[in-house]
Amino acid sequence: VIGDLTRYLRGWLGYFGYCETQSVLRDLESWLHRRLRALMWKRWKRGPVRFRELRQRGVSHDLAAQSAGSHHNVWRLSRSPALNFAFPGKFWKSLGLPSLVIKAT
Repeated sequence: VIGDLTRYLRGWLGYFGYCETQSVLRDLESWLHRRLRALMWKRWKRGPVRFRELRQRGVSHDLAAQSAGSHHNVWRLSRSPALNFAFPGKFWKSLGLPSLVIKAT
């Protein structure tokens, strides 16, 4: 998924990357990271697997248990502190996902 998305985003950035409204790109990048966190949460499927994966990524025992046992939907949980801690922005960057926000020079 990341490989296909990276290829698509690089082309998209070549066309739209230098725009006047960096806040739009920042919001889009936030939405993209949230969508990817939701995808990861969906992949894990069951509570025990979710708990184990969160613990392996450094989330505290209580927070991992609370998130893994939650009955909220995937999109709502993708904004939870546990998933934000487990998948920070540098995690996606380490997988090769390009940043949408280009620093002004």
